[in-house]
Amino acid sequence: MLELHKKYSIKEINDLKDFIIVSYVIIDDIYQNITPTYIKERRNINDCILSDSEMITISIVGELLTIDSEKAWFGFCRKNFRDLFPKFCDRSRFNRTRRALHSVIDEIRKEIASMLGYTNNPYRIIDSIPISVCKFGRARFHKTFRGYGANYGKCPSKKETYFGYKLHLLVSLNGFVTDFVLTSASIDDRKVVWDLLESYQSITVLGDKGYINSNISPELKDEKNINLIPLKRNNSKDQYPKFIRQLIFKARRRIETTASQLTEQLNIEKVLAKSLWGLQTRLKTKLLAYNLCYFVNKALGKDSDLAKIKELVFG
Repeated sequence: MLELHKKYSIKEINDLKDFIIVSYVIIDDIYQNITPTYIKERRNINDCILSDSEMITISIVGELLTIDSEKAWFGFCRKNFRDLFPKFCDRSRFNRTRRALHSVIDEIRKEIASMLGYTNNPYRIIDSIPISVCKFGRARFHKTFRGYGANYGKCPSKKETYFGYKLHLLVSLNGFVTDFVLTSASIDDRKVVWDLLESYQSITVLGDKGYINSNISPELKDEKNINLIPLKRNNSKDQYPKFIRQLIFKARRRIETTASQLTEQLNIEKVLAKSLWGLQTRLKTKLLAYNLCYFVNKALGKDSDLAKIKELVFG
């Protein structure tokens, strides 16, 4: 059992309701500390049936249960969690409020990173994953995200073309997502490096071959003292020593595991959103859910593996 900042001491979680209660306590505590007064005391807040923390908690648990339909999850909660949430607002108000809280959701994720000590960690891994907004065959007729940055892009690992966006991730050496940027699928990974590293100084970042650029690495080193170390191509004449290549390969397996968990256990590549605002909110909620499980696992004294907490809580 681990006490985080002497505030959270979790002995065990036996079922889904236990996890909801634990999640709510953590989320609400952070919410009260980091949320600006103009949001916490906004007009008509006292008339709200569900608090902001309750809405965020419900959303997180729904993402962890891999329920893509917001309507189905909301109906399930109203039917089965009356003891935890005696009153529910209507679904449209719930969704509007949750979308309006997207910046708060992201700030909670950042605060968890700070509480776990990752803000000042000197090492990161960088990569991207595809976010398709429709089947490729329907992309030509898709109208929802036209004019909102969605475009065609290629996924090298799957060797396929898709229509949508690209999620660029910055991850710690043990898999904690510290930062992300959402761009059009057609944007080159190297063009996003500066945006992802905007708030950083004096760290080392490991990337794959897609981040090779003769200009980026020296500029990052000169301006921000950041070492960007991409894998070299097989035909490169200036290869790293073997032990360095092995260290990079080993470290990069971590971000591949993180991407796999986000994809297979949180369905991050399958977001049923009807607007860019809704898409961003769902993505931020999924990333917060992922990091919250990491946080809870730490408090339980377990490995930081999303699969472990999901197996424990959801069976």
